[in-house]
Amino acid sequence: MIKQFAVLFLFISAGINISAQKGLDIINAKEVERIEKTLASDAMRGRKTFSPDIDKAADFIAAEFKAIGLGTLSNSGSYRQEFAMVRPKFISASATLDGQAIEQKSVMVITCQPQLKIDQASGYETVFIKTGANLQTEARKLVRSNKNTIAWVEKSFAGGFGNLVRLKSSMFKTGTSVVFILTDTAPVTYTIEAAHEIAEQKMANVVGVIPGKSRKNEYVVFSGHYDHLGIGKPVEGDSIYNGANDDAAGTTAVIMLAKYFKERGDNERTLVFAAFTAEEAGGFGSQYFSRQMDADKVMAMFNIEMIGTESKWGKNSAYITGYEKTNMGAILSKDLQGTAFTFYPDPYPTQQLFYRSDNATLARLGVPAHTISTSKMDVEPHYHKLSDQVETLDMENMTEVIKAIALSSRSIIGGNETPSRVKVEELR
Repeated sequence: MIKQFAVLFLFISAGINISAQKGLDIINAKEVERIEKTLASDAMRGRKTFSPDIDKAADFIAAEFKAIGLGTLSNSGSYRQEFAMVRPKFISASATLDGQAIEQKSVMVITCQPQLKIDQASGYETVFIKTGANLQTEARKLVRSNKNTIAWVEKSFAGGFGNLVRLKSSMFKTGTSVVFILTDTAPVTYTIEAAHEIAEQKMANVVGVIPGKSRKNEYVVFSGHYDHLGIGKPVEGDSIYNGANDDAAGTTAVIMLAKYFKERGDNERTLVFAAFTAEEAGGFGSQYFSRQMDADKVMAMFNIEMIGTESKWGKNSAYITGYEKTNMGAILSKDLQGTAFTFYPDPYPTQQLFYRSDNATLARLGVPAHTISTSKMDVEPHYHKLSDQVETLDMENMTEVIKAIALSSRSIIGGNETPSRVKVEELR
């Protein structure tokens, strides 16, 4: 009893709201270590995207979500958010506008269909991209819209028109096509044909949900990526890139936070817990996830990367990428008042970390989406190396980081605070 009063006194003297401590003991080093060791074990063989090994990790995460009692996104009935990447190999393309054939280099077709043939009666929407617009930006918007569209592109863009081929490098399987035609005049009649050899690569995010109470249509996302680099050339008998810190640590945090918030059961906003695939392969998991969400309804995103080691400031500290782009960091710091933990702005701005992790896709849609990390990116000895193993992690400090994320999010998940939006026009 004396010990209990002593702990109570410490909480009060530190200025911590006692109600905030409910369920916090769920986030403990023993459980953190259990999850971390499973995800980063040799049995997972480095969790490489497109390999059978990453499916083992996905199954483990899904089983954890089920044991916690999470719901599924959009009541899909599955924690696996499955999708396919499409790799189209160009064969041919042609177009005739008002009876006049145009050069093949003036036709760009973004499609998942092996054979495409359309004309003015095909029901495609049409738009005109004119001088002064940002061609790449407008093109990405059209591809993301999931609408069959023909874009007439003024010839002033001829110099950069060929760069639209980059849109084919990160295509998700859809039933829609977008066609770009270089022309100064929108035709009355036209025929457009294209042929591609289509290859599919299947993958899956793992996503669980705790529905909100009074604000169930507003979302707060907690995420980390569960893929890594797989198997490499042996060095002193070891060939497995275990990815303990990058990013089994972040995925472990997501699972632990799901346990914590499910136990509390007091979130006013809906909480989404996402383990992304293919971050190391191009961020495809978070890109697909973002297309399934209404960005305007996502109030905040806590993306968690590499929290298994001390930050440059030592224990009880972490940094937030893109700190200056919203006031989310200030909100988190306010909720941590009275604790020993401190969030700092990203100390490695030249490394552009804000754009290099899974927060970037939603941030580009205006969502206050930031990555929380402790990794010393200027001197990190195990980053993308075979030595990134569980033995290099500080489980106790990692546990405190996860607790800090839990406590710092209180105002946001409770609907008392809403971070300012990212000013998309200011992003690079």
